[in-house]
Amino acid sequence: MSKTNSDIQKVLNTIKRVNRAFKEPTVTTVARDRSPFKVLISCLLSLRTRDNVTSTASKRLFGLADSPDAMLKLNTSDIQRAIYPVGFYRTKSSRIKEISKILIKEHGRKVPDDIDTLLKLPGVGRKTANLVVTLGYGRPGICVDTHVHRISNRWGYVRTRTPVETEFALRKKLPAKYWLVVNDLLVTYGQNICTPITPKCSICKVYWYCKRVGVKKHR
Repeated sequence: MSKTNSDIQKVLNTIKRVNRAFKEPTVTTVARDRSPFKVLISCLLSLRTRDNVTSTASKRLFGLADSPDAMLKLNTSDIQRAIYPVGFYRTKSSRIKEISKILIKEHGRKVPDDIDTLLKLPGVGRKTANLVVTLGYGRPGICVDTHVHRISNRWGYVRTRTPVETEFALRKKLPAKYWLVVNDLLVTYGQNICTPITPKCSICKVYWYCKRVGVKKHR
């Protein structure tokens, strides 16, 4: 089936309705405070970490410090204890301190609002930078994590090899009004329905649209 703008609108609207039954991603919840700093830090914590672990770690850490100045007052060991057992928690605790120092010294305590500057911060890749821009500042961007990359290729909407390639392919093809929401929608759907291994195709409400590229087994 041809992937038209009308098709993608129907698909994403359907997924939005289905997702109401599921818990939203932790970073999305954190973003409701409209704090780019908290979005940045929670996204760093989420890398290579399950969402429920990220949620608990973010709450513990932000209970101790929720600004660059407050974060610098903590010992690295305090941050480690707060965020454990997120993946690479020792490395991440050091980066959180380093980023806080850079924000104070070079950016007037403000998290940068453009992707190129964010990418200069230690440990920040395109996924994190796009999340800060979109969720922290409400500006156009497309955050592509493993779920967005996998699902958009599984559908046949794009044909790409890496998340970075997927981001730029979506920038060309996806209608701009969906840029800010596509990550939230596909992360939640990917965690619950369109899973990495044996996706739940039998209950998928957008099965009609999907080419099931690379799907060898499904439920």
